Amino acid sequence: MAGFSGFLLKLFGWSVDISVPDYPKCIICVAPHTSNWDFIVGKLAYASVGRKAGFLMKDTWFFWPLGAFFRSIGGIAVPRRKSLERPLTEIVTEKFRNADRLALAITPEGTRSRNAVWHTGFLHIALNAGVPIVLGVIDYSLKKVIIERTFVPTGDIDADMRAVKEYYKPFKGKYPAKFTTE
Repeated sequence: MAGFSGFLLKLFGWSVDISVPDYPKCIICVAPHTSNWDFIVGKLAYASVGRKAGFLMKDTWFFWPLGAFFRSIGGIAVPRRKSLERPLTEIVTEKFRNADRLALAITPEGTRSRNAVWHTGFLHIALNAGVPIVLGVIDYSLKKVIIERTFVPTGDIDADMRAVKEYYKPFKGKYPAKFTTE
C-alpha cells in the first residue's frame, strides 16, 4: 500500500486487496455498510492504490462546510425526499455518459441499519450506462478491503441482485447484526 492512505490503514491493522482493473468508468458496489467508518476506510483503501472514486450520500450531510468538502472529494448529494425532477438513476446514468472517467461508490443497502431490501438503482445505472460493477467489501472481521470481482448485470434485476447478495454473504460489517443478505 502506497502513500499516506496506505500508511494510515496499515497503522490500524487494515489490508487492501484491489485486483480488478482500473476501469475508466465503473460502479463500486460497497457492502456491508453498517457504520460511518465504512466511508473513511473505503476512501483510504481506494486512494492507497492510486485511484479516486466519487460517492452518493444523503443530502443532509451536505451542510456548510461539510458540503463543500464532500463535493471536492467526489460527493453527489442524494435528496431524501422525492424532490428530483427525474429519477436519480437517470441523473447518474447521464453523469456516466458525459464523463471520460468516473468511478462511483454506491451502498445498495442505502442505510447503515439492517435492511434486507437492497436498492436496485446501481444495477439499472450500470446496465443503462454500459459500465461494469466492481464488488467492494469492507470486512471488519478480517480488517480487509477487497475489490476482486467484476460483475456485469444481465438485465434480469432480480437474478442479478440475488447473485450480488450471494457474493456478500460471508463478509462481516463493523456491526454484524446490522447486515443481511436475506
